[in-house]
Amino acid sequence: MVVMVKSIINENDLSKADVVLLGAPYEKTASSHKGTVGGPSKVVEMLDSQIEFFDRNFKVNVNYFVKTAYLSLKQISELPPEQCLAEIKKICDNLVAQDKFIFLLGGEHAVSLGLFQALAEKHNPKDVTILQIDAHCDLRNDDSDYSDTPSPLAHSAIMRRASELGYPIVQVGIRTYNEDEYKYFSDKKNNVTVFEWRKGAIPVEDILGAIKTKYLYITVDVDGFDPSVFPGTGTPVQGGLSWYYGVDFIEQSINKFELIGADIVEVSPEADTVQTEYGAAQLAYTMIANKFRSKLRS
Repeated sequence: MVVMVKSIINENDLSKADVVLLGAPYEKTASSHKGTVGGPSKVVEMLDSQIEFFDRNFKVNVNYFVKTAYLSLKQISELPPEQCLAEIKKICDNLVAQDKFIFLLGGEHAVSLGLFQALAEKHNPKDVTILQIDAHCDLRNDDSDYSDTPSPLAHSAIMRRASELGYPIVQVGIRTYNEDEYKYFSDKKNNVTVFEWRKGAIPVEDILGAIKTKYLYITVDVDGFDPSVFPGTGTPVQGGLSWYYGVDFIEQSINKFELIGADIVEVSPEADTVQTEYGAAQLAYTMIANKFRSKLRS
């Protein structure tokens, strides 16, 4: 008999959860519009009370079968980048040791590095492809070209740090980059494959064919989608993935490879609309459903 559950976040004990939603409300290195510090709580609010629990593809209430806990790292919001990432990594180290599936909710994209670092201690990074949906490469060495207090841990440099850890990276939706980033991803030894977004969508099978590892991590900067899908974000760029293309692409990715971690970042809630946080919540729920599809079919 299935027990009725009134929330997607249905487990208070982290040790018993299948999924740990980790809220990382941080935006110290944000370079444009602020507001991503409020993203995680708004996405969780949508997950908790707004989206339908019944999944249209699997025809079940996913939250009846998947135990999901939520932990907000409120203590990181005022820390400098180095301390912030150290705190995220410490929490993630503990959860990774317990074999928990961590779904990080940002905050600016910089927060992802803490989880990348934690997973790198369990898996050889060379065996894990980071699939990045983003308008930007985030491959700067630091943010000195636009910041008076440059940091190598800025959101615009975070994928370079991931690359230096040894992760192969496949970037999808890219629509802008600077010369240094171009040189970095053009150097084959850095193992960064870029699918630039222009007129017309790239066939999903072409992108999946670029992933050569068994394990997969998906990082979604919401500005990778068209701004009509996710208008509430710090650095929007015209063009990008459409909603249905993006969802289908992510579902196919999760079903073909073994997903070991994920994040959705750069949600900056807007006044008088919940479109962005609602969409991010729906995308997160869809990703969790596909990750744990075997539970839903049992």
